[in-house]
Amino acid sequence: MSTMAPNQISTNNQRKKVTTRFFRQKKASGEPITMLTAYDYPTALAMDEAGVDSILVGDSLAMVVLGYENTLSVTMDDMLHHCRAVARGARHALLIGDMPFMSYQVSTVEAVRNAGRFLQEAGMDAVKLEGGRERAETIRQIVAAGIPVTGHIGLTPQSVHQLGGFRPQGRDISGAQKLYEDALILQDAGCFSLVLESIPARLAKLISKKLEIPTIGIGAGVGCDGQVLVTHDLLGLFDRFTPRFVKKYADFHGDMVKAFSKYIADVEAHSFPAKEHTVEMADADWETLVSEIGE
Repeated sequence: MSTMAPNQISTNNQRKKVTTRFFRQKKASGEPITMLTAYDYPTALAMDEAGVDSILVGDSLAMVVLGYENTLSVTMDDMLHHCRAVARGARHALLIGDMPFMSYQVSTVEAVRNAGRFLQEAGMDAVKLEGGRERAETIRQIVAAGIPVTGHIGLTPQSVHQLGGFRPQGRDISGAQKLYEDALILQDAGCFSLVLESIPARLAKLISKKLEIPTIGIGAGVGCDGQVLVTHDLLGLFDRFTPRFVKKYADFHGDMVKAFSKYIADVEAHSFPAKEHTVEMADADWETLVSEIGE
């Protein structure tokens, strides 16, 4: 019998594909769910090898990869393009595609069609969309079409203008009560999991305890059933700002600046490329060429 943990790397490629059922099993057993964002093949490959439970191709793509000020400008085509790259790199993690702004708000029919594209065209296993009770019917219809849905409440970046900025939510009684009710409504609508972003830790813990489906926290404390971070924040790749709830595990932006600066200095000093980086031809061939065309 194997003693390997559920998300431990297997050298003989025996790790099973993570499913929504696996999420429920982890909640039932009290094991935390691990989730990270990815937007390209090599990052997804590394995460899958590390053993992450789930990869979210987040609409944070807009900010950390495409350079927009917020998430509102990213399109379905952008998301599907990057989802396909991630799907080519990850074979085991549960893959969730983030439905971008205005891909599900216009009509339920359009929402179902767009959700289906994430699975049919981009290799995702599920979709995520933002909003509370106002999204319940849309979620019901997407789930009815056979598409697993992760909900997302609290700080919902696609509503940044409505919220008045990237502000924590649920810090007063009425806000906390609404978030609790929304969580129950989204569970009833058929979500298999729920992202809780930037809400008080005690509230997130209470919601997690009351729900049957697992919660995934980002800036919501340790009491959630799992955690997710934007990978560019975790790696220190996104230098514009870092949310207070992020733990930086590396400073890749600083390392990249140092590497690029050294490359520039080496080129300017004619120390790169060196002999070991250069292709040569046989001396006899070279001498024949020079005798014919000169130096």
